[in-house]
Order: sequence, then structure tokens, then C-alpha cells
Amino acid sequence: MRADGQPPQSHNRALWQRSRDTDMAPDEADRLLDLAGFADTRLDAEDHARVAEFLARDSVAAEDVAAARTLAASPMPQTPASVFERAAALVDATSSGRGKVVPFAPRGRPAARLERLARWGSLAAAIVMAAWLGFALGEDVSIALTRNGPPGDDGFLRELLEPSGGFLRDLTEGAQT
Repeated sequence: MRADGQPPQSHNRALWQRSRDTDMAPDEADRLLDLAGFADTRLDAEDHARVAEFLARDSVAAEDVAAARTLAASPMPQTPASVFERAAALVDATSSGRGKVVPFAPRGRPAARLERLARWGSLAAAIVMAAWLGFALGEDVSIALTRNGPPGDDGFLRELLEPSGGFLRDLTEGAQT
């Protein structure tokens, strides 16, 4: 601690002070919700005091809150009978209340079908490949485990890892003699 009771200056403290001093634009939606809550007296004491202080500085917002409170206190105006008559004229009195609805056929996307076919086809190909590879590797392992002598040069695993070992060697041996 420094002599004045403040913590020593650091990079984090300087960053905090700079961000605290940065002017941030107030969110318009939050401001309007605060004004509406104030007009409806639905804010807690702390928020009520904060918005009241804001309204003391902003006369336009204070007029808006006063107008909203006046509207909420006054009775709703009577709806003219002509509005109901026009709405009733739009509805056929002889209908049973059930309109005729024509359903549209759903549009199929041809690209989606092709995509689905490719997805399932690749899944089937992967299953076949994994089954064949697993069977072939398992066959080599079982032969290697049951053989009593030294492992031979033949076998699927050896051909898979060294494809030139068997076939090309046999071709070159025949060419040498």
C-alpha cells in the first residue's frame, strides 16, 4: 500500500481506470424499460431513485412519463358500434365457421435427397471396408498365432504394409535365372 492508502499502480489498475473513464453509450432499450417501470411504479427503491434523478435532468423524458401516467389513469375510450358492424360484415353468417383450406404439397428438395443418398452410401461403404479390413487382419493374426514355426513372408498384413515385398520380388527372381 502507498502512503495515501491506495494500492500500487499496476498495468491492470491503469486498464481498469481507463475503462472506467470511457464513455459508454447507454442502451436505449434499457432506458425505455426503466422509464416504463418508473411510470408504472414497478421499480425497486434504488432503481426508482436512479430514474427519478435522470428525469430531473431530462425534461423530455419527464414529459413522456407524465403523459404515460395520464393515459394509464384515464378510462379507455368507447369503441364505436360501426367498428363491430364492419367486422361482422366481413364474416359470412351462413358459414359453419369452417373455411375451406387448400393444403399445398410440400416441396421436396432434390439436393437434399442426393445428399441423404450420399451420406448413407458412404456409411455403408465405410462399414464394408471396416469389416473386410478387420476380417483380413484377424485372419493373419489367427494364422500367426497358430503357426509353430517362425513367421513366414506371406500374409495379408505384410502385403498391406510392404506391397512390393511379394509380387515384385517373385517377378525379379524369375528374371534372374
